[in-house]
Amino acid sequence: MSNPDSRIQPPQRAAAPPLRVALVAGEASGDLLGAGLIERLRASHPDIECVGVGGDAMRAAGMTTWYDASELAVMGLSEVLRHLPRLLRLRRALRARLLAWRPDVFVGIDAPDFNLGLERTLKQHGIRTVHYVSPSIWAWRQGRAAKIGRSADRVLCLFPTEPPIYAAHGVDARFVGHPLAEMLALEPDRDAARRTLALDGDAPVLAVLPGSRLGEIARLGDVFLDAAARVAAALPGLRVIVPAANAACRAAIDALLAQPRFSALDVRVLDGQARTAMVASDVVLLASGTATLEALLAKRPMVVGYRIAPSTAFVVRLLKLMKVDRYSLPNMLAGRTIVPELIQEDCTPERLAEAVLHWFDDPAARAALQPVYRDLHLQLRQGASASAAEAVAQLAPPALPAGAYPEPAP
Repeated sequence: MSNPDSRIQPPQRAAAPPLRVALVAGEASGDLLGAGLIERLRASHPDIECVGVGGDAMRAAGMTTWYDASELAVMGLSEVLRHLPRLLRLRRALRARLLAWRPDVFVGIDAPDFNLGLERTLKQHGIRTVHYVSPSIWAWRQGRAAKIGRSADRVLCLFPTEPPIYAAHGVDARFVGHPLAEMLALEPDRDAARRTLALDGDAPVLAVLPGSRLGEIARLGDVFLDAAARVAAALPGLRVIVPAANAACRAAIDALLAQPRFSALDVRVLDGQARTAMVASDVVLLASGTATLEALLAKRPMVVGYRIAPSTAFVVRLLKLMKVDRYSLPNMLAGRTIVPELIQEDCTPERLAEAVLHWFDDPAARAALQPVYRDLHLQLRQGASASAAEAVAQLAPPALPAGAYPEPAP
């Protein structure tokens, strides 16, 4: 009788190597997106290896940061030009390191000026690439979608209106939802927000957000505060709250409020707390941008204003660079005008104040806005991090037989 121990055993297949993902995020919002993505990837790939550029949130999620996200966080033309040589050196060094490490998938999170060129090089070298957060092609230069497709194998979009634009150019784009829709409650608690800010629960409150950059405050701050003063003159007891994004923005806002014509305005400048200020308010007056999405998710009536430099506006109109009739995210998502937009020449104190007073004076209009906001909130609440992780993992190459994986370059 043969010894069972002597039977020939089938060869054991070596375990597949861990999934290797490289990520680059260049600012705080991208760091949070990256952290959520890493956490979801780790849930299905516990031995995943993540490297790249990120901040505290991505490190806490388990990523090895070769460079800190702060090294990419440069805003404004003059600042970009001043840092351009350093940024180009960093990108060259990062590109060489990534080509040596050979990730299964590379994920560039926002920061298109830095990431798209990097993605294109990696894609040309056979590395699968993902761009997470589409640039605003729905508003500007929709033909750019094809160029983005030459850099990214897949684009992860935060808004449902974006994938069809990419599809028209043959680019694989997936709507994954917006993480802010997960973070903000469907039913914001106004009373709790007012307690946090020590505001009278019954007073009319206007939140004023002229922008998070000094250039925006220079163009819009005086106009918005003038509009708030006009609203206050027509609405006794109005409280005005102005969140400042940082110390420099606060100094610029305080300088505007020091003008004698604003001395009678009951206004309080906050250090940050923009989201709490929106929830605490009855109406929000704000600059066009991501803040309009936060106001939508906070379920607050809003008036959107914006101005760009006259020379820039002239070029935009001359070359017909703007491809849409609606500029703010709530109107874009709704496919119709649900909140007033006052842009460029229409962005005057008189017109802004008139639009704000309409919301205060018309309870029926405020009530009619709520189900629209809720529907849009639910559309965006798609489990963004989980959806993004699935879309990234799908691009990873299938497991190869033992010994078939190339060794990374030294």
